[in-house]
Amino acid sequence: MPDELHALDEHFRDEVGLLERGPARALTAPVRAGSALSVQRALELFTAQCESRHADLAAIWMQSRGRGFYTISSSGHEGNAGVAAALRPDDPALLHYRSGGFYCARSRQKPGHDPVRDILFGVAAATGEPIAGGRHKVFGNADLAVIPQTSTIASHLPRAVGLAYSLDRARRTGVQTPWSRDAIVVTSFGDASVNHSTLVGAFNTASNTVYQGLPMPVLMVCEDNGIGISTRTPSGWIAERFATRPGLKYIAVNGCDLADVYDAAEQAAHFVRTTRKPAFLHLRTVRFLGHAGSDAEVAYRTPAEITADYARDPLLVTAQLLADAGAADGAELLQRYEAVRKRVRSVAVAAMAEPQLGSADAIMAPLAPRDRVKVAEAVTAPAAADRQTVFSAKLPEDEPPLTLAQSINRALHDELARRPQTLLFGEDVSLKGGVYGVTRGLRKSFGVARVFDTILDEQAVLGVGLGSALAGFLPIPEIQYLAYLHNAEDQLRGEAATLQFFSQGQYRNPMVVRIAGLGYQKGFGGHFHNDNSVSVLRDIPGLVVAVPSHPSDAPAMLRTLLAAAVTDGTVSVFLEPIALYHRRDLHSEGDGGWLAPYAGPDSWAERHIPIGRARRWVTGQGDGSDLTILTFGNGVPMSLRVAHTLAADGVSSRVVDLRWLSPLPVKDILREAAASGQVLIVDETRRSGGVSEGIIAALVDGGFRGTISRVNSADSFIPLGDAARSVLLDEATVLRAARALVGG
Repeated sequence: MPDELHALDEHFRDEVGLLERGPARALTAPVRAGSALSVQRALELFTAQCESRHADLAAIWMQSRGRGFYTISSSGHEGNAGVAAALRPDDPALLHYRSGGFYCARSRQKPGHDPVRDILFGVAAATGEPIAGGRHKVFGNADLAVIPQTSTIASHLPRAVGLAYSLDRARRTGVQTPWSRDAIVVTSFGDASVNHSTLVGAFNTASNTVYQGLPMPVLMVCEDNGIGISTRTPSGWIAERFATRPGLKYIAVNGCDLADVYDAAEQAAHFVRTTRKPAFLHLRTVRFLGHAGSDAEVAYRTPAEITADYARDPLLVTAQLLADAGAADGAELLQRYEAVRKRVRSVAVAAMAEPQLGSADAIMAPLAPRDRVKVAEAVTAPAAADRQTVFSAKLPEDEPPLTLAQSINRALHDELARRPQTLLFGEDVSLKGGVYGVTRGLRKSFGVARVFDTILDEQAVLGVGLGSALAGFLPIPEIQYLAYLHNAEDQLRGEAATLQFFSQGQYRNPMVVRIAGLGYQKGFGGHFHNDNSVSVLRDIPGLVVAVPSHPSDAPAMLRTLLAAAVTDGTVSVFLEPIALYHRRDLHSEGDGGWLAPYAGPDSWAERHIPIGRARRWVTGQGDGSDLTILTFGNGVPMSLRVAHTLAADGVSSRVVDLRWLSPLPVKDILREAAASGQVLIVDETRRSGGVSEGIIAALVDGGFRGTISRVNSADSFIPLGDAARSVLLDEATVLRAARALVGG
């Protein structure tokens, strides 16, 4: 560590040395009259505060040596150690990046944990860091019930609210959770984040839940230092926003005073734990050491402003508290402070010598594990014993052939029946049964505890999914239309897909997100209800994207995704083509060519569809060696009709339904392409950023040397009414492109 002290460090040393010991109090006595914080607890928390402070200083030094990679400081926020002390170590915590004091204090609640090592190994991106393994510096530890977050704009709040919403629901439905029966969720965030729509939506969800009389045991801690990077938070803004908010208990306190924080946090935690209602704990803190690593604080704050804040240093306030209680004088407290510095120094040196992740395989190992054998076993697990009751005495395999919507509906019934931890929820999915009737009858069969409507907020829908998965459920949230996902896509990208990655699989959020989407819907169209943009989904590492087009495939694909969620923690999207929901015919009216019988449990094993396995149809005389058509979704029946037309000209085609957009079925693509040497990609998404770009890349990367052509929808939003036909890929275009390839 450097010999030259940081000005904050030097100020603390100078000031603490002047403190005189007051009249001695017993270690079990209150550290201050009227406080519930004991002298002994205050001494322990002072050490935790010192650990957090010296870890911040060490991170800056490590960065100067080229071996520190994340230096967002908790200095000035160390009063949050009092929040940790007022909670139980098994209360799940989703922490703000300045909650170092909280993390150090919680680590002291369970023996065998070294928070300094955790923090500095994270700063050094060392593989020995216990939660992310060098992938990021996060506050996280499964043994401490600290769920890792990389959020900088409170994007973890929907998950926190979803977890709180799910704790009591789990107890009522008999689902086993990792948390105690009266656990509460604590989540922290900064004052600047309260202006972000994600946080606003999360608070609205919490208030709405309470208004309905449902449990919402979440303690929301705002660490308010008055500034977001360089932008000031208007004085009084936090209180204005939250002090009188319906359904929310508001408690404000000086966040630099450890005893005040502890007492306020105890009050807030007791309220949340006993009433199962949310509370807002407003900690007025101060920010030291700038925003982060390269932030030049002097560019927007004067030196006088910066040093004036030193008088509010939480470590000095705690030192004064302990001196007044007769626990120690200034010299003894400084000795304790320096002892922590020495220990932190040795940990920092060790951290800088630790190895970092050195290969793509090592980095990606926890991203998307795939155990195909176990998934197949989970798919073929026995069906529910009471299927007759679930299906009102008429089993779906005894019904006439079904549409895509009906087949998904029956599969959902089967899966909810055999997996009691499964929840299905979203906008209008319960009493109404979904806009298109896909979830009809599920509420009647399984009750409102397992099939329920959410508020009209996609962030809230996914937040319930993320939180309920942590609570032990297997969530199936529905996003009503693909276009609506864009309101909340970071809940998939920044939260769902990263949790397993940044926790090395210690935390998972298994989830299957059902989304109605793609184009060609008639009667109720426009760009919101005919959205054909899937690039945002295919861009998320580890996310599985499935598109069922045929009613014989949809149940098997859904079973695979749910099995993968249970087995591997997979997060997936089941993208259901709206225009195919109720399609019955393929070539002519009344032919029933797009219906299929439902496969009963006895055939689930043989009909299992692994992730990344395509389906092939061969049309015409021969083996389909004249042309390979690669497609998905609405393109499948379109391509089959084109292949039927080509067959009249003597052309034998193979139509390949990709079924999986991420990961693409690359092996199948290459095999089927090689069979003909001529490939037409029929892609209903846009030409720019559409699926065909990935297919072409897979063909080229795989060494395919044949002819490749593609047809797409236009790079346009989809207008209302008949005008949609002008920008959506049509059958005539597919036929022309196919004939051009085969010389017809």
